Amino acid sequence: MPAHIPTASYNAAVDLVDSNIQAGRGTKIAYIDDDRQCTFAELDLAVRASACAITSLGVQREQRVLLCMLDSIALPSIFLGGIRAGVVPVLCNTLLTQDDYAYMLADSRARVAIVSAPLVPLFRPLLEQVDTFERLIVAGGDEDQLGALIAQADTSLAAADTHADEACFWLYSSGSTGRPKGTVHVHASLRQTATLYAGPVLGLSADDRVFSAAKLFFAYGLGNALSFPLSVGATTLLMAGRPTPEAIFSRLQSFQPTVFYGVPTLYAGLLASPNLPDPTSLHLRRCTSAGEALPEDIAKRWRAHFGVDILDGIGSTEMLHIFLSNRTDDLRFGTTGKAVPGYELRIVDDNDQTVAAGELGELLVKGPTAAAMYWNNRARSRHTFSGEWTRTGDKYRLDDDGYFVYGGRSDDMLKVGGIYVSPSEVEAALISHPAVLEAAVVGLADAQDLIKPKAFVVLVDGVASDDALAGELQAHVKSRLAPYKYPRWIEFVAELPKTATGKIQRFKLRAQN
Repeated sequence: MPAHIPTASYNAAVDLVDSNIQAGRGTKIAYIDDDRQCTFAELDLAVRASACAITSLGVQREQRVLLCMLDSIALPSIFLGGIRAGVVPVLCNTLLTQDDYAYMLADSRARVAIVSAPLVPLFRPLLEQVDTFERLIVAGGDEDQLGALIAQADTSLAAADTHADEACFWLYSSGSTGRPKGTVHVHASLRQTATLYAGPVLGLSADDRVFSAAKLFFAYGLGNALSFPLSVGATTLLMAGRPTPEAIFSRLQSFQPTVFYGVPTLYAGLLASPNLPDPTSLHLRRCTSAGEALPEDIAKRWRAHFGVDILDGIGSTEMLHIFLSNRTDDLRFGTTGKAVPGYELRIVDDNDQTVAAGELGELLVKGPTAAAMYWNNRARSRHTFSGEWTRTGDKYRLDDDGYFVYGGRSDDMLKVGGIYVSPSEVEAALISHPAVLEAAVVGLADAQDLIKPKAFVVLVDGVASDDALAGELQAHVKSRLAPYKYPRWIEFVAELPKTATGKIQRFKLRAQN
């Protein structure tokens, strides 16, 4: 399928699943989860049965069905089954509150929710509280209503004759600064992200075995563990639980994935773990990072230990996956690389004028995988999706060699003495100190009501916090950055507030001051 948006009839589920059967991969393992594995032929039958199961619930074409499920084989089966039937799955973060789910149910007007058994207690009361929510289907556990529906489903149901530009699925934004936004993606985009990134950047093939610490409900994880491996016939490892260092290392050693997808905070935690495995016990050939900028120090230490580079990139819920990335043959530590072929990038000032090289501005992206809109949010849709360009809300600058250097989120930028300071730059300097595991920097007014950087620091296990260490960290930053950028205050904390996708919620730290 071409990278540009086609106009012909097209069903994403039919393309991603049936293509593997036609390629003769029916007996090859498609997925391995915590309890079982399935072949591509078994996945094909599960997707067909899931399509029938969803329609048997009275969900019609173009209507939404909310999915709040832990990562297991059941999730890609029901997600793709809905798409095959022309129904619009709404993938939900499994780490949210009951209030969040009530909002999403009301906002999407999904009449049916399919929910993993451990999460069901959060949803049952909502049947009474949300007028449009009519039916809760339990997935897994002793009740396993979903399994029963699929077991009796007809697998011969014809796929819906959908259009490439038709609404295919939703993802809710992480909501790091407010209520999450229902982001509507079309059928063509799943294949297009694979065509533009998985092949040219990752070199993914049927010989790969992939493992994503980022979950399927996350745009990054959906590409990593669904559209990318299915597009080439690779085998995918799924894990339902939290991606702790122990759980990650266990699977890297037991199942020997060749491609691992993580986020910066996870890589930092893995490197700090006392159980860091010998590199000879793994079989990694490629690692990636997204979600936030990867500090140079973490990237270098990972390479030094494992002999594998982490390809740092940036994507978004709105663009579905990574559009700016380093590559194995073109990698620059401390940068996010260059545009993924098929995407165009601009850095603009407050008046949408392109800035000069070296100047900081907002990153705009143009490419075929942009979402159609935010549901029920015309004002934000018109602001974010500006013609062919999508506003990322991220600050960037171009270095002398044309690599993109991250400068932080637009709403996180500090102005110190009239000069912009990027929190991520100060954080990276702090993280390069061996005592620091994580850091977050926000602005705080001093006695003269002038804004200065303040750092919240999580230390490596076993390191004691005291005034001497705080002074040492301040001196460390001064030795690496312009002196005006150093944090005037350092507060040691046990953990940083984050979204479920691992992004630091600096607005919560600002609210504490």
